Parts: sequence; C-alpha cells; structure tokens
Amino acid sequence: MKRALFVVMVLFGAVSLSACAEWRGDPPQVTDIILDKAVETVDRFRGMKDISHFTSEIPKAAGIIVLPTVIKGGFFFGGEGGNGVLLTRNNQGEWSNPAFYSLASASFGLQIGVQDTEIVMVLRSAKAVNAVLKHQAKFGADAGITIGIIGVGAEAATTTNVGADIVAFANSKVGAYAGMTFEGAALIRRKDLNEYFYQKGATPEGIVLEHKYRNARTDALRAALKKFK
Repeated sequence: MKRALFVVMVLFGAVSLSACAEWRGDPPQVTDIILDKAVETVDRFRGMKDISHFTSEIPKAAGIIVLPTVIKGGFFFGGEGGNGVLLTRNNQGEWSNPAFYSLASASFGLQIGVQDTEIVMVLRSAKAVNAVLKHQAKFGADAGITIGIIGVGAEAATTTNVGADIVAFANSKVGAYAGMTFEGAALIRRKDLNEYFYQKGATPEGIVLEHKYRNARTDALRAALKKFK
C-alpha cells in the first residue's frame, strides 16, 4: 500500500509540475500553451480509431470545448482541473475565435490515483452552447443539459448518447481510463486570458457569438477543425 501510494504521489507530482506553466504562467505563456495543445488534441482525436465516430460529430456541431490537459488525482480528497477553449460554428461551417475557460471540480471519497486526460466536448445544439455561456456554475441539472461521455479504450455505444446535448470524448494520457463524470464540475470563464488575448472587456459571448474580437494566433486551431468534413 505504501509503495502504491508513493508511486501515485510521484506521478501526480510529475504531472502537476508539467501543468504548472499552464496554470500559473503569465497570460502570453498560458494562452500559447493552451492553443498549441488544443491543436495537438484535435489532430490526435481525428486519427484515433477507438473513437472514429468523433469525426462525424464535428461537422454538425454547434460548438466545441477543447481541454488539452485535465489533471485528476488525489488520496481520499480528489480534484480535477484544466484550461481550455470554447468555439462555436455558424451555419456556413465557419468556426469562431476561441474563448478561454477553466474546468474545475472536486470530490471526496476513497480514491487513489492520477490521470492526465485530454477532453473534447461536442456541443450538439444552440441550447448546449447557450447553457455553457450562461451557466458558469455546475454542469448537470443546474444547466439543464445532458452530457454523454465516451472514453478511448472503453466500450461505449454511440446509441446511448443519442439524446445527449453534449458528448465528451476523453483520452487518458497518464493513467488508465477509468471513467469520469462532469456532475458537479464547473466551467469557469477566464476573464484574465480573454481580456489579455483580445482586449479589455472581451466576453465569451462577444468572442464566440457576436464575433467582435479576432486574433490571428487562433488560425491554426480553426484550420484543424476545418479538416473535419
């Protein structure tokens, strides 16, 4: 037991250190890391056979949330969190500039382990997009939306997620995929990053719905999403 705990602590420490720059760095550094990793995640998911139906979800999506690094771990008290971006897609198939968000949740119970997971959440309708924009609080019943989760390497029938407003695809980079839930998780607007990256007063609505703000640094991510036909 002690040896297992030691291994987990070492892994958690290593993963946490690798994510420190993304959480604590200056806005220029943090936004660059998030955008570069988001491109890598989208490209990687596009080529994964385990979730081949992922490619069919993107062209008809109303929006997408890309969370390249979500760290989850703990001993008895557990938590997970990561930075990411929200983009919306118009009727012509064009993707908006991204708004920056953070995912955070906490849990308490008998648990031990660590995971570094990349997650792409497909928002299937305008209802799902509006719920994310309006409900900075918890996912689930409070936001009035349903979320289906499909993990790479885990058996999951797409039919079970037919009625879901959001379908989240998860790929564990460190630690085996062991299932997850977004119940109680909060998607929090990163005002600091949005205002740095665009201009003071920039809001997620203004970025992804009203298209008031643009930054050429996002071209690579939007180009990666355009590859889905």
